[in-house]
Amino acid sequence: MNFYSNGKLLLSGEYVVLDGAKALAIPTKYGQSLTVTPIETSKLVWKSVAFTGEYWYREILDLSAFGSETTYDDEVSQTLHNLLSEAKRLNPDFLAGETGFEVKTTLNFPRNWGLGSSSTLIHNIALWADVNPYTLLWNAFKGSGYDIACAKHNSPIIYEVHQQQPKVTEVSFSPSFSDQLYFVHLNKKQNSRNAIASYNARKGTIANEIKVINAITSEMAKTTSLVDFELLLKEHEQLIADIIQETPVQERLFGDYFGQIKSLGAWGGDFVLATGNEDTKAYFEAKGYKTVIPFDEMIFPNKK
Repeated sequence: MNFYSNGKLLLSGEYVVLDGAKALAIPTKYGQSLTVTPIETSKLVWKSVAFTGEYWYREILDLSAFGSETTYDDEVSQTLHNLLSEAKRLNPDFLAGETGFEVKTTLNFPRNWGLGSSSTLIHNIALWADVNPYTLLWNAFKGSGYDIACAKHNSPIIYEVHQQQPKVTEVSFSPSFSDQLYFVHLNKKQNSRNAIASYNARKGTIANEIKVINAITSEMAKTTSLVDFELLLKEHEQLIADIIQETPVQERLFGDYFGQIKSLGAWGGDFVLATGNEDTKAYFEAKGYKTVIPFDEMIFPNKK
């Protein structure tokens, strides 16, 4: 059995998507595969391969342990156990036979990029276990679920969730100025769970802000003007900065940049979106940020 899930980037609605705001998200060309092969022994032989082709995790797990309270010394094994145990709880027939499995996961992007090494794994396990991937995510972790939606869609989406019910609308986000958009990695990975906890602790009453974010998301998805797009990015960035009480990344790190920069997802790490031109790559590389990916190289071809 072979499964594959797309990575993700959240262009708008970060944090507030947790409270029902509309978010513009895009699945990436990068993702993760999961291959399952039956074996005779009653074990789960798990191997995880990095984009370099090297194993970054290997473990042999006892099938009888899933569904029970089991503690592991390392975080990866514990997380994997929790996910598989929850999948088994949702589908008791999962991992219930005498046959074991050799499982191989393969990322085609660096783990520190923050494109969804966890969400793609969750979605792949849900496909394998034949369970609802959103339920698996929400029972095992926290999050809005937009990354799960990206895992299964090959088109940009507007995502929102209300009363634990996700709503996904595919959109034709195909800006004519896509050749002037770049994704820049900030050389560190942000912990989404910690960021969510911090957001929940700091946010106040944000009903009005959510209405504005919804309007910005709708405009971002359909604008044909780079100038208008940059104004939307700037307005969005300031709104979120006020909510989470943090300084926008452009003000903090790139005050002399000639385009507009917006944080994506949890602030403080992973990728940012930058508008720019042929000088953009050189600007960021000179400041030590070597991973600069043009928009059209990151996402699937857009529907026209």
